[in-house]
Amino acid sequence: MAIIITEECINCGACEPECPNTAIYEGGVEWAYEDGTSSVGTIKLVDGSEVDTRERRSPISEDLYYIVPEKCTECVGFHEEPQCAAVCPVDCCVPDPDRPEEEAILLQKKAIMHGE
Repeated sequence: MAIIITEECINCGACEPECPNTAIYEGGVEWAYEDGTSSVGTIKLVDGSEVDTRERRSPISEDLYYIVPEKCTECVGFHEEPQCAAVCPVDCCVPDPDRPEEEAILLQKKAIMHGE
């Protein structure tokens, strides 16, 4: 499952540079699939939909740091645990119970974003 940042976030920004997928953004900042990944042009996502990696998308949160669930792999394939949760001083980076994903799906997302 993707990790989410809860309302307890203090906007310290410690999580953002730790994400190997660049899935974490400051509140109000637009995001794109190409940010911090090697994906270029049109890619096919795990759900079968196709997206332009350059397309800038609306922020998920205007006020707090947020994690793009489509880019979050819980650091599977990179680290033993989600790095955002490991560095968060207030423990606000938690699994999203509304987005259960098995390890195989998380690895597939990683492969799509990093050209593996």
